[in-house]
Amino acid sequence: MPSAGIPGWSVIIPAYNEARRLPAYLDEVVAYFEGLDRSYEVLVVDDGSSDGTATHVLEAQAGHPAVTLHRLAVNHGKGFAVRAGMLAARGELRLMADADGATPIGELKRLEAAILAGADIAVGSRALRDPSVTRQVRLHRKLSGEVFNFLVRRLGLPDVADTQCGFKLFRAEVATVLFGELETIGFGFDVELLLLAQRRGYRVTEVAVNWADQPGSKVTVFRDGPHMVRQILAARRRLARRPSASS
Repeated sequence: MPSAGIPGWSVIIPAYNEARRLPAYLDEVVAYFEGLDRSYEVLVVDDGSSDGTATHVLEAQAGHPAVTLHRLAVNHGKGFAVRAGMLAARGELRLMADADGATPIGELKRLEAAILAGADIAVGSRALRDPSVTRQVRLHRKLSGEVFNFLVRRLGLPDVADTQCGFKLFRAEVATVLFGELETIGFGFDVELLLLAQRRGYRVTEVAVNWADQPGSKVTVFRDGPHMVRQILAARRRLARRPSASS
């Protein structure tokens, strides 16, 4: 049971110019937790948006005090935004979820089961085969994702089939440690996060989740793919220079 005044759940949603996609997913998240009658907070980190993202969050907050807006003055990158939200969160379990709602919030129960079974981090996966889930993705994104994950396995994460799904659940103390050490501020942050977890000996469980490709993605294969690989290589060099960590 959560301690007095501490929510059981924190949901961190990074958002950059998400005025169109965020409101529906934010409503879905709030309705899910209100239906469960479980203590929660939703932290939307507006990463320097120039549209009406912040306005929509404030409207949701007016009806649901559990929703809060963390507004960054300028755009830093997804890794920076998620890190800011995770370190501001108070929940005993902390979920990062993408603003586009590609993974329904109800899939949280699959990740929670992994945590209850002993995992420190439960990673939503679009790559694992499971007859109980469906994956709707455009062909070019499927192929680029497979190439990227192949490179990631070669670069030090052989046991994670899908590092980039934006639906991950952390125990609070694990989130505090890992996001406190995280340095990658862009889209490649997931890989550094999992490399840090591996280095500390945290138990990572990958869980198949329902996922549907949404229009309006901020990630493009040719522009962001090479940059993400450079971020991962830089993270590996930083970790190689550090003394061994212990959990």
